[in-house]
Amino acid sequence: MLTGKQKRFLRSQAHHLNPIFQVGKGGVNENMIKQISEALEVRELIKVSILQNCEEDKDTVANALVEGTDAELVQVIGNTIVLYKESSEHKEIILP
Repeated sequence: MLTGKQKRFLRSQAHHLNPIFQVGKGGVNENMIKQISEALEVRELIKVSILQNCEEDKDTVANALVEGTDAELVQVIGNTIVLYKESSEHKEIILP
């Protein structure tokens, strides 16, 4: 569980990132969760964009990604979700 200070730090780190995944009409599936988990292991902090044609609510998508990838939800802003998961091999981000 992240503290408020840690979330604020991660939000500042994620500000310059571009979304590397998009959730569209198909919603969240097993393949997407697997790819996002692999990306989190390498990058630790990623943004996921939710397209307008996505039938699910953004909070539902965020919860599905958090549960599937075992990551921490940093922020949902607009149609963008920021996820963080500490990497076991490629640890670069040091939380305050």
